Amino acid sequence: MEVSEGSCRLGLWYVNVTWDGNVAHRIRFQKTGIVGPVPEVITRFLSGKVTSLDPLVTHLPDQPGTYGRIYKVVQAIPYGSVQTYGEIALKAGTSPRAVGLAMSRNTTPLLVPCHRVVASKGLGGFTPDIWIKEELLRIEAVASKKMIQQNLSFKEQE
Repeated sequence: MEVSEGSCRLGLWYVNVTWDGNVAHRIRFQKTGIVGPVPEVITRFLSGKVTSLDPLVTHLPDQPGTYGRIYKVVQAIPYGSVQTYGEIALKAGTSPRAVGLAMSRNTTPLLVPCHRVVASKGLGGFTPDIWIKEELLRIEAVASKKMIQQNLSFKEQE
């Protein structure tokens, strides 16, 4: 497959994506964009229209060792939820500091949703800007609330 690159917007930021087929190799938040399209599922996810990035995948959880375990645990955090660095560390059999390092080296945020990993007191960090983490969590909260309301409306009609 041929490697593709492109960008879409998230507020004042560009979400630059490098991928081929259904494999994302890199997702970066930057001030400048790359000319070209991104997988449609990413733009739909960023607009709160879908809660999953399927069929897009990343190979990060397949890494051997601690980082691979951490990425698998983070990937399992449900949409609209958060877990602390400590909770992730406990599940992955490592330390909160190792979780923070793995998140800082995460080359495919969104697919390994590091924005869902928070400090025990507060949001924790996010590179390049904490606003991105706040915005991604806001998008997920709004979409989750809509899904709950739609589900309740559906049940009322039964």
